[in-house]
Amino acid sequence: MAERRVTIGWPEGLHARPASVFVRAVGAVGVPVTIAKAGGAPVNAASMLGLLALGAEGGEEVVLASDAEGAEGALGRLAAMVQGGLDALPEA
Repeated sequence: MAERRVTIGWPEGLHARPASVFVRAVGAVGVPVTIAKAGGAPVNAASMLGLLALGAEGGEEVVLASDAEGAEGALGRLAAMVQGGLDALPEA
Protein backbone atom coordinates (compact mmCIF):
# COMPACT_ATOMS: atom_id res chain seq x y z
CA MET A 1 0.00 0.00 0.00
CA ALA A 2 1.44 3.34 -1.07
CA GLU A 3 0.64 6.39 1.02
CA ARG A 4 1.50 10.04 1.35
CA ARG A 5 1.03 12.25 4.42
CA VAL A 6 0.44 15.85 3.45
CA THR A 7 -0.70 19.09 5.04
CA ILE A 8 -3.70 20.75 3.39
CA GLY A 9 -2.61 23.97 1.68
CA TRP A 10 -6.08 25.42 1.01
CA PRO A 11 -6.84 27.88 3.85
CA GLU A 12 -10.50 26.80 3.83
CA GLY A 13 -9.57 23.09 3.81
CA LEU A 14 -11.20 20.52 1.55
CA HIS A 15 -14.56 22.27 1.31
CA ALA A 16 -16.80 22.93 -1.70
CA ARG A 17 -14.61 24.42 -4.46
CA PRO A 18 -11.25 22.89 -3.45
CA ALA A 19 -12.94 19.53 -2.87
CA SER A 20 -14.49 19.59 -6.35
CA VAL A 21 -11.08 20.35 -7.90
CA PHE A 22 -9.52 17.53 -5.89
CA VAL A 23 -12.26 15.02 -6.84
CA ARG A 24 -11.68 15.78 -10.54
CA ALA A 25 -7.93 15.32 -10.07
CA VAL A 26 -8.46 11.95 -8.38
CA GLY A 27 -10.60 10.85 -11.34
CA ALA A 28 -7.91 12.01 -13.75
CA VAL A 29 -5.11 9.95 -12.15
CA GLY A 30 -7.00 6.75 -12.93
CA VAL A 31 -6.32 4.80 -9.72
CA PRO A 32 -8.55 4.33 -6.67
CA VAL A 33 -7.39 6.57 -3.82
CA THR A 34 -8.54 6.99 -0.24
CA ILE A 35 -8.04 10.01 1.99
CA ALA A 36 -8.18 10.19 5.77
CA LYS A 37 -7.36 12.61 8.53
CA ALA A 38 -4.27 11.41 10.38
CA GLY A 39 -5.47 8.57 12.60
CA GLY A 40 -9.00 8.63 11.14
CA ALA A 41 -11.06 6.34 8.93
CA PRO A 42 -10.37 6.63 5.17
CA VAL A 43 -12.97 7.74 2.63
CA ASN A 44 -13.06 7.42 -1.15
CA ALA A 45 -11.07 10.41 -2.45
CA ALA A 46 -13.18 10.48 -5.63
CA SER A 47 -16.36 11.07 -3.61
CA MET A 48 -17.39 14.69 -3.11
CA LEU A 49 -19.71 13.66 -0.28
CA GLY A 50 -16.92 11.64 1.36
CA LEU A 51 -14.52 14.60 1.21
CA LEU A 52 -17.05 17.01 2.65
CA ALA A 53 -17.92 14.57 5.45
CA LEU A 54 -14.20 14.26 6.25
CA GLY A 55 -14.22 17.88 7.44
CA ALA A 56 -10.52 18.39 6.69
CA GLU A 57 -9.42 21.94 7.52
CA GLY A 58 -6.54 23.99 6.15
CA GLY A 59 -3.28 23.13 7.90
CA GLU A 60 -4.45 19.65 8.96
CA GLU A 61 -2.56 16.53 7.94
CA VAL A 62 -4.28 13.98 5.71
CA VAL A 63 -3.17 10.58 4.45
CA LEU A 64 -3.62 9.67 0.78
CA ALA A 65 -3.40 5.95 0.06
CA SER A 66 -3.79 3.44 -2.77
CA ASP A 67 -2.76 -0.12 -3.46
CA ALA A 68 -3.29 0.08 -7.22
CA GLU A 69 -0.60 -0.24 -9.88
CA GLY A 70 0.81 3.22 -10.57
CA ALA A 71 -0.18 4.49 -7.13
CA GLU A 72 3.20 6.04 -6.29
CA GLY A 73 3.09 8.54 -9.15
CA ALA A 74 -0.61 9.28 -8.71
CA LEU A 75 -0.25 9.91 -4.98
CA GLY A 76 2.74 12.15 -5.61
CA ARG A 77 0.74 14.34 -7.99
CA LEU A 78 -2.28 14.49 -5.67
CA ALA A 79 -0.13 15.21 -2.61
CA ALA A 80 1.55 18.13 -4.39
CA MET A 81 -1.86 19.49 -5.29
CA VAL A 82 -3.23 19.23 -1.74
CA GLN A 83 -0.12 20.75 -0.22
CA GLY A 84 0.09 23.54 -2.79
CA GLY A 85 -3.57 24.47 -2.43
CA LEU A 86 -4.13 24.69 -6.19
CA ASP A 87 -7.37 26.40 -7.22
CA ALA A 88 -7.60 24.60 -10.56
CA LEU A 89 -6.45 21.38 -12.12
CA PRO A 90 -2.84 21.60 -13.27
CA GLU A 91 -2.12 21.22 -16.96
CA ALA A 92 -1.43 17.60 -17.95
